[in-house]
Amino acid sequence: MEKNDLKQKKHKNHWVSHIDLILLSAIMVFPILWWFFATFKPLNELGSRNFLPVNWTLSNYIKGWQMTNSLTFGRLFLNTMFIVSINVAGAVTSGSLVAFAFGRMEFKFKNFWFSVVMMTLMLPSQVTVVSQYIMYNKLHLVNTYVPLILPYCLGGGAFFIFLLIQFIRGIPRELDESAKCDGASTFCIYSQIILPLLKAPLTTVAIYAFIWSWDDFYSQMLYLSTPAKFTVGLGLRMLVDQWEIKWGELFAMSLLSIIPSLILFFTRQKDFIEGVAASGIKG
Repeated sequence: MEKNDLKQKKHKNHWVSHIDLILLSAIMVFPILWWFFATFKPLNELGSRNFLPVNWTLSNYIKGWQMTNSLTFGRLFLNTMFIVSINVAGAVTSGSLVAFAFGRMEFKFKNFWFSVVMMTLMLPSQVTVVSQYIMYNKLHLVNTYVPLILPYCLGGGAFFIFLLIQFIRGIPRELDESAKCDGASTFCIYSQIILPLLKAPLTTVAIYAFIWSWDDFYSQMLYLSTPAKFTVGLGLRMLVDQWEIKWGELFAMSLLSIIPSLILFFTRQKDFIEGVAASGIKG
């Protein structure tokens, strides 16, 4: 009897926990579903209590995509994808090189420079924004993509370097020593031994670099002033002006803007989790 009672209690608790999770999931998903259906509502229905559109329309997507006579949202997508592609390649390449140097090579003041790099993790970006802008302005690089790309091509940031170093330190040094006995150079050890083993953490770096570059708004607003060079984030800002907010177009284009990040995360979610777990980074 006691065993049956315990089984019934476990079964009941099992269903209760599932119902709680379903309710919480519904609460979390509801705003997203409302957002999705709102993109198909005409302007006069956006303030109504109807969850589903009464008069379905694609005008929000059409008007939002054709922003002006000379600028479309497709152009902004291409601009953003251009920046993001270079940033991902730069973060993966330069980040792995810097991490390999700190994790495997010996040079003067190695610990000092590593400490300096790690200290930048505690340095807010607002502290350096003025000096960076002055530097780029004197180099005539304002209103170009260089200020948005260059940081990712110079190590990719302390977070990426730290993540990769944690993984590299876990690779046995005997592999390096065996390769050196066979006459392998330092670059050969990096490219032929270390780099193939970094697949999982490099995927994590690529996903972070993609999402951070795609969602970046502050730097793009600071350095870009020509509409033809604008990114998706700045394009959404153009739909909000001093006198009017184009809610329908804003909902539609903001929904389209998150699709690349969602596709990347859900298609590479397994590699992302493996990379974080293998590198010892915990949120």
